[in-house]
Amino acid sequence: MPADLAVIGLGPYGLPLAQAAVAAGIPTLGYRTGPEAGSLSPAELRRMLAGGFRHASGPAELERVRTAVICAPTPRGTDGRLDLGQVEAAARVLAARLRPHTTVILESPVPPGTTEDFLRPLLEEGSGLCAGRDFHLAYSPTRVDPGNRDHTPANTPKVIGGLTPACTESAAAFYGRLTDKVVRARGPREAETVQLLETNFRHVNIALVNEMAVLCHDLGVDLWDVVRCAETKPFGFHTFRPGPGVGGHAVPQDLAGHAGRTLRMVELAQQVNTQMPRYVVQRAAALLNEHGKSARGARVLLLGVTYKPDLADQQATPAREVAVRLMELGALVSYHDPHVPSWNVLDRPVPRADSLYEAAADADLTILLQQHRTYDLQGLSVKAQLLLDTRGATPTGAAHRL
Repeated sequence: MPADLAVIGLGPYGLPLAQAAVAAGIPTLGYRTGPEAGSLSPAELRRMLAGGFRHASGPAELERVRTAVICAPTPRGTDGRLDLGQVEAAARVLAARLRPHTTVILESPVPPGTTEDFLRPLLEEGSGLCAGRDFHLAYSPTRVDPGNRDHTPANTPKVIGGLTPACTESAAAFYGRLTDKVVRARGPREAETVQLLETNFRHVNIALVNEMAVLCHDLGVDLWDVVRCAETKPFGFHTFRPGPGVGGHAVPQDLAGHAGRTLRMVELAQQVNTQMPRYVVQRAAALLNEHGKSARGARVLLLGVTYKPDLADQQATPAREVAVRLMELGALVSYHDPHVPSWNVLDRPVPRADSLYEAAADADLTILLQQHRTYDLQGLSVKAQLLLDTRGATPTGAAHRL
């Protein structure tokens, strides 16, 4: 049976879109672009299949869809720029099967100008069709927050920027089936720059509060109390909290090599945030030293090695660098995470603690890196010999905080 929608790329951007579309009653076809990080539980997959989702048996099935959304991942390449290789591959596969009147939307995080200057030529050359005349072309920044139960695709506004006004309206008609509110940008470049601003806003503000964490520790000030008080201001302040680093799929962009200049604030924020795993290890070594122990030979338990609480996703998790640096100091590292049954660092398995309380009591130092809902932090603070809380999640005075 033909599908209304093809989601090309079933990773962290495509799977949530496919789930939302199926929930809205849209027959949806999924097409993989490569090994992708998205995953579904058996129950979620059963619900999607029952709702009209199916995997494409081959690229020929893309010929029969009304709307195609490219959600291929764009990881940071070795040169620091976003790698558009999977977007290009998806575009070439789609272009060879593109039919007139199809609506093509790009959701992958990309530099401004990609839809018009990179994607459009690929689609036109491969199909012989003209964007804006024969088919609709638009960009819509992905707004995915895995695990967030308050903000879902249905109640999160969707920004759309089309190549022409007709392209915008066609994309708006599609997304209007998924969400309560559609926001029209002037064009694809503006919509792409929305993604840039939203991602960089997060990273810059996390960098600010991470620097405040280091400063407050040096001053003997309780940062977490500072944040608690500051967030009562009803205007001009948005709460961010520090942590051991920044993970996830949203890669900050400073536009180096794309716009002929860099975003200096973003560049600095990246420097600050990439230093946080090292700072956590410095604090860990200092705490051990204060208690008469050396990092070399110390038993260190890491709690929560995913990038976000209550999820199994380890994309860019700072836990990995924390573990590497502790191992370089000679520490004996183990971990506990209810969502990660096995974990490899430096191509070798890290011992997994079966019993959280027994492992914390046995470890010379326990470091809370991620505050999973299942953790009893009150009980943990009692059992652990020495506890470093990088998330400010433990009761006041129960642990050493970042």
